[in-house]
This record gives sequence, structure tokens and C-alpha cells, in this order.
Amino acid sequence: MKHGILILVVCIAVLVLLFWRAIGPVAKERGLVLKSVEHPSAPSQLWGASYLKRAGVEMGRNGGYSPDNGRTWEYLPIKPNFDSKLPRGYRRNEMSGFVDPENGRIVKIVIAMDTPDLDSTIIEPPIGLESYYLRYRVSVDGGKTFLFDEPVVQKGKTPENPFDGVFRGKNAIFLGDAGSQIIRTRRGDIIVPAQACILAPDGKLANPGGGFTWTAALMVIGRWVPDNRLEWRASEPIVGDPACTTRGMIEPTLAELPDGRILCVMRGSNGGSKDPDCKLPSYRWFAVSTDGGFHWSKPEPLTYEDGTPFYSPSSMSQLLKHSSGRIFWIGNLSETNCRANDPRYPLVIGEVDRKTLRLIRKSVLIIDTKLPEESGLNLSHFWGLEDRETKDIVIVGRRFKDKYVDESTGWSQSPPVVYRIAVP
Repeated sequence: MKHGILILVVCIAVLVLLFWRAIGPVAKERGLVLKSVEHPSAPSQLWGASYLKRAGVEMGRNGGYSPDNGRTWEYLPIKPNFDSKLPRGYRRNEMSGFVDPENGRIVKIVIAMDTPDLDSTIIEPPIGLESYYLRYRVSVDGGKTFLFDEPVVQKGKTPENPFDGVFRGKNAIFLGDAGSQIIRTRRGDIIVPAQACILAPDGKLANPGGGFTWTAALMVIGRWVPDNRLEWRASEPIVGDPACTTRGMIEPTLAELPDGRILCVMRGSNGGSKDPDCKLPSYRWFAVSTDGGFHWSKPEPLTYEDGTPFYSPSSMSQLLKHSSGRIFWIGNLSETNCRANDPRYPLVIGEVDRKTLRLIRKSVLIIDTKLPEESGLNLSHFWGLEDRETKDIVIVGRRFKDKYVDESTGWSQSPPVVYRIAVP
């Protein structure tokens, strides 16, 4: 009897050992690996690129087409040229295109401003906070031609008042940086993650936080109609607490979960007239929608999965949904409390826990950071995508380094860079 029990125990032990040997490498291989860092002589043409079809390696970007996964590119001008006869001072900033994976249509959002004689050399004119509005263009032939160029207006509204609480010439609606990418939900809706300035009771721009600007995140949601147009609606705004973030909610980035929840991660800020010493915690913020993006939870600080907070400067970030089903967050982290926009390093990537929607601490990989000999570094402007051939995450951008000069000239050096991250 004892001999039989001993044999049973030994067998169980062997099975357990074999089990752990089998899953050990799997657990280890879930970690992200910085595969390569390239320093091309010119900015990568993968910036703003996306695949043109549900399968295959054809890619498109503003002004370009690649038949071979971005190895070579052909010039592809926008036709017709909607902007060629605009009055002096008018602006059209065409964002990167979104390809609807179900029907292949390309949607391009254009940040527009119709302000006569505005100086074109001003990068971010203050009047933009009152005047920016959204237009859109649609292509059904892979970006060779576009059917129209029209204002984005909610059904039942007007171009002068395109959404509830938004009035052209009084308060702007616009997109943030490259992380604010369009998604298609499993319901079939197209969501444009935008942001809008808020009006105070006196009709002027509100600034309850005392920061440089004050915006709320606003999802502009489109549904295809028969003439290749989108019928637009808007979500409720995601509004920040001015006691916690001095600039509100900025530059939303989105990812849909397998259960239909939509995660929105946003930039906040400290600093400004009401927080001159930047004592407010420099958190990244998130909100969740369970109804396709129309209503959102109250924004909370994004933390690690165990609830531990982390610091992040006021900079763009990006949620990237990988073909494996995993969701990754790319952005800047800091060991200490930030001062508004700074420091914008290191650049990191980490996996989002799909249950808690928090960042998995042990998954965080430092992609790049400031070297001792560098007097400054900005790693906050990038474009992330998945390479369909290798399944790598590719991040293209620039290393804005050395001393900051001014808003018009930017950083004194900005060499291009391309990072490749293996996703085992």
C-alpha cells in the first residue's frame, strides 16, 4: 500500500515538473523585446502609414502608396486637390487616414480653420482654440481619389453649430497628436477621438484649471450610409476635474476590448496659474464605455494593475491593439512627479490588463531614454503600428534632443528613429 502511494506521489511530481517546464517558456516569452533601433538618414515613410486591405501588405499614407509592406513607396497625390483654391490664411491639416477593415473605405479627418489672412508661419495660433473645426474625406479606391470634402456635422445640427455645445468661431473641436487614431467598433461605428474647448457661461472659453488650455475629450461617432458618407453623432464629453488636472482631458486614444468595452486613455496636466509649482500629481487618465463610445465612466488615474499610481508628463500616448488580441500602451513614464509637459522620456511600451484595464507593471519595456551626454530629450511624438509580416510593433518618430529653442523652431536636433519591438 505504502509502495503504491509512493509511486503515485512520484508520478504526480513528474507530471507537475513537466507541466511547469511546458508553461515556463510560454510565460517568459510573453515579455516584449526591443528587437532593433534604426537611425535612418530621413524620416521613415511608415509615419502615418496603414494597411489598405483587411489582408495583405499594401500600405498607404498621406501622399504615398507602398505595394510591399513599406519597403518601397510611390508618390500618390491627393486627387482632387480640395485645398488649391482656399483663401489666404485658411488652414487644412490632413490627419493620417483610417482604413475601414470591413469595406476598405479610407476616411481622412481634416482639422480646418477658415480665418482670412492668418499668418501661415504661426504653428499654433491662439485663435485656433476658437476656430478649429473638423472636415472629412472618403476614398473608395485605395486613396487614389477622394469623393468629397465636407464638414463633420452631427445629424440635425449645422456647420455653425456642429455638435451640442460647440460653435464655430467660439470654441474649437480638433484632434490631438498622432495617438488619436480612429477605430471601428464591433457594432460597425467609426469613432474619431477628438477634443473640444469648453464655453463658460459668459460665452468665452472656459479655463477652470488655470492651464494653457482647457478641453474635454469628445468622441465623434459615424455610421456608414448608402452614398459613402458617414452620418455623425457625438458622445457625451469626458470632462476632467480642474482640481486634479489643470488642462482637462487631452488627446484621447482608444482600444476596443473583446467584450465590447472601449478603453480611452488621455493626457492631463499640472502647472499653470493655479498650480505654479506643479504639485498636482502628473497622472495619465482613463475612462471606459460600455455602450459603443456614447457614454463614459468618470476619468480616473491610470495605474498599474495592482492599483499603484505612476507619473506621466502631459504628452501624447497611443493604445495599440495587436493581432494576438493583446493591447499595448505606448507613452512616457517618469520616476518622479512631472512638471506639465516635462520630462518627455523615457519612451515605454507596456501591456494593458484586459480585465482591470490597468498597465501590467512587469510588462513595461523602456524603448529609449535620455543619455547622460544629452542636455534634453523629447520622445513624445511617434506613430505605432503592427508589421503584418513579422507581427513586430514598429514605432517611428524622432529623437528631439539637446537644448529647447522655441515653439517655432523646436528642438535643435531631431534625428529620425525607428524602433522594432518583438511580441512573442
